[in-house]
Amino acid sequence: MVVIHFLGGCREVGRSAIMVDSIILDYGMKPSSPPEFPINGVSPTEVIITHGHLDHVGVVPNLMDYDPSVYMTPPTRDLAHVLLKDSMNIMEYPPYGRREFRQFESNARDVEFYEPFYISGWEVTLFNAGHIPGSAMVHMSKDINILYTGDVKLQETRLLEPADLNFPETDVLIVESTYFGIEHPDRRELEKAFVESVIETLDRGGHAIIPAFAVGRTQEVLMILEKHGITPYVDGMGKEVGKILERYPDYIKSARKLRRALKKAIPVERGKREDVLTEPAAIVTTAGMLNGGPALFYISKLYNDEKSKILLTGYQVEGTNGDMALKKGMLNLGMRTVKLKMGVEQYDFSAHADDEQLKEVVEKAANKGAEIVFTVHGEETEAFAEWIKDEVGIDAYAPKNGEVYVI
Repeated sequence: MVVIHFLGGCREVGRSAIMVDSIILDYGMKPSSPPEFPINGVSPTEVIITHGHLDHVGVVPNLMDYDPSVYMTPPTRDLAHVLLKDSMNIMEYPPYGRREFRQFESNARDVEFYEPFYISGWEVTLFNAGHIPGSAMVHMSKDINILYTGDVKLQETRLLEPADLNFPETDVLIVESTYFGIEHPDRRELEKAFVESVIETLDRGGHAIIPAFAVGRTQEVLMILEKHGITPYVDGMGKEVGKILERYPDYIKSARKLRRALKKAIPVERGKREDVLTEPAAIVTTAGMLNGGPALFYISKLYNDEKSKILLTGYQVEGTNGDMALKKGMLNLGMRTVKLKMGVEQYDFSAHADDEQLKEVVEKAANKGAEIVFTVHGEETEAFAEWIKDEVGIDAYAPKNGEVYVI
């Protein structure tokens, strides 16, 4: 008998958290305002983190009272350190303190892809998920076999190789659903449209503000711009993350091309941001959903400038500043909300599987023996579960936060 307790990230994007017996898989926060957290009151013996994004790792220090070991790939450990430390410093009411943060670091255990480890009677193996550097799918084997995809992408990008679906047989699949029902645009056409928009903005004397997630997206966008001969500025946490990723060439598709892009980008220091605005420029900066970061400084100076643009590069969670900019042309700048005269565009440089790829993951798992699928991490989890039942012919459920399944 195995007990699966869904603590967060069900029928929503954000605060991913699942407990399998006494092991927690991810424990993140939802970047809404105010932030939302998973169900608490659980006491894990171990924690496994799939990757270094706050919606999967953001509240793990909260679990340190139970002294669990925390397993993740080496890049994820370094990325989690930066993200959690920054989050603790900038949040008005951080959900953990320095003691919990230090305990998290002390309890961290490095695990490489494809190297099995044993915890609480389970054999666990991590597989490349293709989402961001170091991201992992988790395969757990005991009386039954469980595969948790975390966030997964089956298409290669300039930064990463695609996910590795050569996992062993599995009885239960827990799969993300972010882009179920949505097909991603052709990557080459997307890059072409993005670069053309940046060039057009610069040619007319404007600034191209390019909000990007610090981990993965900033580095990929820098590689795209470098490939097309554009020298951008880079600001925010993405600068530090770039230095971390350079230490892990085995987790990058082309470490040489990444180094070249990072070397050509011009880093911006805090006191020099005004100087960047004296002439047309492309600025790649955090935060990717505009909930903080240097991006808000630049936009606060440019929101009335019709020559300038905001070029969003990723998913915008409902309730975030980026979501409001897209849907309403408005932005919250702390104490005031402004109407944007800048253009606002979105380019779907997604690090997630689209509809076709999600279905491929399910069909691959079904061919390896999966009889039960749980759909999580998305707003269309119920529709995805129905498709699986109708088209694949196996049991599928879209759990709610707090639900417990006994298998």
